Amino acid sequence: MASDQDPPRSAFGASPPGGHRQRPGRAGSAAAAGLKLTLRTALATAVIVGLGCVPLIAALLNQPFYVTLFTRILIFAIAASGLNLILGYGALVSFGHAMYLGLGAYAVGLLGHHGITSGWAHVGAALVAGTVVAAGVGAICLRTARGGGGMAFIMITLAFAQMLFFLFVSLREYGGDDGLPVATRSDFGLFSLASNVVLYYTAYAVLLLVLFFFWRLIHARFGMVLRGCKVNERRMAALGFPTLRYKLAAYVLSALVCVLAGVLMANLTKFVAPSYMAWSVSGELIVMIVLGGMGTLIGPVVGATALLMLEEALSSLKIGIDAVDRLVNQHWLALIGLFVVAVVLVLKQGLYGRLVARDAREEQRGDRHEERHEERQEERREGASR
Repeated sequence: MASDQDPPRSAFGASPPGGHRQRPGRAGSAAAAGLKLTLRTALATAVIVGLGCVPLIAALLNQPFYVTLFTRILIFAIAASGLNLILGYGALVSFGHAMYLGLGAYAVGLLGHHGITSGWAHVGAALVAGTVVAAGVGAICLRTARGGGGMAFIMITLAFAQMLFFLFVSLREYGGDDGLPVATRSDFGLFSLASNVVLYYTAYAVLLLVLFFFWRLIHARFGMVLRGCKVNERRMAALGFPTLRYKLAAYVLSALVCVLAGVLMANLTKFVAPSYMAWSVSGELIVMIVLGGMGTLIGPVVGATALLMLEEALSSLKIGIDAVDRLVNQHWLALIGLFVVAVVLVLKQGLYGRLVARDAREEQRGDRHEERHEERQEERREGASR
């Protein structure tokens, strides 16, 4: 798999206009650099492989709770990856993506309440509802905010999320603020999510598919245009790209990934409630992205894993000193806040993003050194020919 932030060839797949031609002697070194095992590659591989082994480790340790905990981590990693598409690559800060998580969850809850247990029906209804809402909300937000992000986009997405939140609070026949239990998990015919292990590996497969899809997307023309809009949207528009359409498409795709995460969340908790759509959930997704690294493929996964594991560890920490145990268990949110602030101040690009930035700097230094070496060789050859 290519790196998270490979230099774009261009939106058309050719060398960038005005860019220098690659010298023949550098092809071998570029291939060698691609094969070199970097720390970020090792971390990404360890995270993905480790997540795949969780049910086996839980069975060996006789701790089924680990499967439930890491299923939750996978679901939030999926949702954070979806939001990262517009936040990390498009610079669109949305405080309303929790409503898509809630839409996916309520698709399972409402259909299950009326006796429909087909997983395909749940996913289909969730995606249709998510597409309609995301297309309408995204079009209004992007046009009102003049196609860009900033405070206007943040506040409008937050307003729509709160509107949907209070809409579901008012549905008293479906539990209102108290929520709605899900009697039966989704059944897809070939397999059912009734088993926790099956649900885990379903969430794991969805995460892998989302990561692969986004990797292809951000290295395709669509991703190049989206990243170009992040840097200078006016220039991209001057080049003839319909930037509003690209950003709206990215917003809808981002929302649909969160919808899928909501479907899985309802199956995990067997319960849906308007609290899934609360603005604080959107804030948690943003924190996960910032913690792991914005604009990186694996960063949201690393951020979700770190945040939720730290949350679980601090809320149940027992070191044998009653006063300390009570302080940590009751005020674990404050400790997590200090941890996030420390990461933002010390590792400005996030836990995984720092590794990506470091590797990028090393590659640039290596390229400059190689260019100087080749220039000296050319000077020597020119002197010898004279």
